[in-house]
Amino acid sequence: MFHGIHWLGHDSFRIEGSGMVIYIDPWQIPDGPAADLILITHDHFDHCSPEDVARIRTPKTVILTVAAAAAKLPQPVRVVHAGEKREVGDILIETVPAYNIDKFRAPGVVFHPKEAGNVGFILTVDERRIYHAGDTDLIPEMAGIVCDIAMLPISGTYVMTATEAAEAAGLIRPKLAIPMHYGSLVGSSDDARHFETGCPVPVKILPYEGRST
Repeated sequence: MFHGIHWLGHDSFRIEGSGMVIYIDPWQIPDGPAADLILITHDHFDHCSPEDVARIRTPKTVILTVAAAAAKLPQPVRVVHAGEKREVGDILIETVPAYNIDKFRAPGVVFHPKEAGNVGFILTVDERRIYHAGDTDLIPEMAGIVCDIAMLPISGTYVMTATEAAEAAGLIRPKLAIPMHYGSLVGSSDDARHFETGCPVPVKILPYEGRST
């Protein structure tokens, strides 16, 4: 735990603050408190997991996600698009683009195309702006991100490499950067250390609090 931020593995986090329990991209998560708010960046199985959502959802839980992910979940779900602002309780949520530029599944076909409309989130929790970048490369829109904490994917293949994520941190200039998208499927703790070594802002590698294997 670090200032109410728990890394549950891969891109999954639980954030506690402003009187709420918030989950982002819950996937293969351990038992934990029920969610007041669930944010899902896109529809891929390792981000949008109906099974994990069901384990932490209550009738009062608010879910915000893109249309493709909303279609996989029981309603009600609030659909969001990049460039929007929403308020849930005392939490302000801003959605920003997340997409690939040069990570290809086939020649000329990226894993996360811009036209898919995937998002990252900027949350204002206890007066701190926390940016969860989602699955993305270093994209021009990052120049406009203002945040205190940036959670950045670092494993390459589907997202930024550790070197590219360090460059993104230098562009965004948060007070603190937290690496994610490693340790499951792709990426390792070596990538996290590579990111920490090359990052021009302070880095916190959070302890893994995910499901025991």
